[in-house]
Amino acid sequence: MLTSLSIRNFVLIQQLDIAFHPGFSVITGETGAGKSIILGAIGLILGQRADSKLIFAGEKRCIIEAEFDIQEYDFEQLFEEFGLDYDASQCILRRELNDNGKSRAFINDTPVSLPTLRAIGERLIDIHSQHNNQLLSTESFQLEVLDTLSRDKNIRKDYARLFSDFKEADKKLLEAQKLLSESQADEDYMQYQLKQLDELDLKEGKQAEIESEQQKLEHAEEIQSALWNALNLLQGEDNYVSGALQSLKNAEHQLHSIDELSAEASELAERIHSTIIEIQDVASTLDSLADRIEMNPTRLQTINDWLSALYTAMKKHHTERESDLILERDRIREKLNAVNNSEEYINTLTNEREQRYTNLLKIANEQSAARKKAAMTLEQEIQALLVPLGIPNARFKVDITTLKEPSPTGIDHVTFLFSANQQNPLRPISEVASGGEIARVMLSLKSLLCKELTLPTIIFDEIDTGVSGHIAERMSKMMLEMGSGHHQVLAITHLPQIAAAGEHHYRVFKTESSDKSTSNIELLNENARINEIANMLSGAKVTEAAKENAKELLNLRTAKTSR
Repeated sequence: MLTSLSIRNFVLIQQLDIAFHPGFSVITGETGAGKSIILGAIGLILGQRADSKLIFAGEKRCIIEAEFDIQEYDFEQLFEEFGLDYDASQCILRRELNDNGKSRAFINDTPVSLPTLRAIGERLIDIHSQHNNQLLSTESFQLEVLDTLSRDKNIRKDYARLFSDFKEADKKLLEAQKLLSESQADEDYMQYQLKQLDELDLKEGKQAEIESEQQKLEHAEEIQSALWNALNLLQGEDNYVSGALQSLKNAEHQLHSIDELSAEASELAERIHSTIIEIQDVASTLDSLADRIEMNPTRLQTINDWLSALYTAMKKHHTERESDLILERDRIREKLNAVNNSEEYINTLTNEREQRYTNLLKIANEQSAARKKAAMTLEQEIQALLVPLGIPNARFKVDITTLKEPSPTGIDHVTFLFSANQQNPLRPISEVASGGEIARVMLSLKSLLCKELTLPTIIFDEIDTGVSGHIAERMSKMMLEMGSGHHQVLAITHLPQIAAAGEHHYRVFKTESSDKSTSNIELLNENARINEIANMLSGAKVTEAAKENAKELLNLRTAKTSR
């Protein structure tokens, strides 16, 4: 449950610290006093979007912090899923908003993302406002009610998984059928493309190898001439001109002639000898390379034709690299193989889709049966709960029809039908129920759902709209019963009958000064409660009769509690 709320610099609240209690509590206050502001602050710690305009005028940052006691709830696994520290007696959610628009969120002092804050927050508090009454007319909410009351989360998980499997198989089959249709239409053209690419005999590195050979053939004469010239410079030309080798040999001979007179000369002669051996090897290699240079116009033409075909194919297939053209060739071959083996492949995918569809329908029928069983219980209990709420002849029915095809939520189309009396036919509740009737049906649903949900705190924001008098008193009794279980219930109300039923009573008020208005909240003692409820009964001027009436309402609540 929510044990305390701290607000700093939020809208009209400069500083607010309030403790909350178990059971059923009420919050009252004049219109505009700041009740919606407090709800907005709680909304921020539940992960709602923030705006820097919400910061109290003149301040740079606002902070909202809520502390919870969740010892009665098994939330340890939930916190482990998000990698959060778990302290059941002191769970703290905090949101900070800066004037630059940035916000930060924390759970037990660990920074978290807004989706994480939202995921944890929605398991701790449920805020039900007048706007939420509109949910009653939506099929998604109606399905959620039935699924909650059916008490089988595993069916929903299994259905969601099998529906995803079926959609995946269906998508693969449709894509394969589309590809087959396109491929069959283009089969002849693809055969022609593949033939051209296969004739190129493509493989990684072949283009570079062929282009290198082309260079050599195109410049064969130039290369050979350079090699012969280099060889002649080393060996001499036709023995008439002394080459580098002969000069080195002469130098070696000169040095050896004085090697007995100079040790340095002998060492230098040996070094020249090593150089002569190396240059002789170079000359031999030059001679061999020059002899191998081939003047082959026929081979050059073949290479030029191949490269021309390669460049044309690259342009045609919008590629710039040999590797991309190889991939394109393989892709075309795969598509042709798919066409050739299409019937077997399509049959395999079709069988897989049908099997998954069968599995889906099986779990869908189980889910539908569980919903129909829950619907029968819901019809009986809602009608019973509406009797003390002032609709004794109410009829409530859950109409379930079967969809032609499974949807993400099952094979059921659900509509809540309602009639406030026996004479009028049952119609969708959004078409025939008044605001007050919808509020009472919604409260009845919430009281039933509370028994199935592990939800620590429920806040009702003026759920009593459209009702008054003894009906309000009976609604308060229902909320009191909800708060007597494992749920903490807070009700924001303008009705004295509901205000008097709370085990704890908080008043929201606004104070005015010369330069600002601020909102705050306080827990009322018994005398303050009398005055507040008397004010709700009589208006601005509190009369003694109103005070006596307020005391009677409070005494009535005390008497009911003692019983």
